[in-house]
Amino acid sequence: MKKLWLFWWIANIFWFAIFAIGTIFIWIREVDGAGVTQTPEAKLAAFIVLLIAFTLPVIIQVVWLIVNLIINSNKKVGL
Repeated sequence: MKKLWLFWWIANIFWFAIFAIGTIFIWIREVDGAGVTQTPEAKLAAFIVLLIAFTLPVIIQVVWLIVNLIINSNKKVGL
């Protein structure tokens, strides 16, 4: 059981770090890969795309949390 929680926390830290790095990269860069100067509106649009991309990992992490809680409660009851 503890391994499941440890892996869950490691995965959460990994996804949070990737999201934070991506967010910092989007807001710090002045020019994108095509050479277009980044305006606040363009940065916001890129950030929204990043948010949409990270919805799937968040959903997976929530499902994984629920499974861990169910497994944990079953072990406490003795099932």
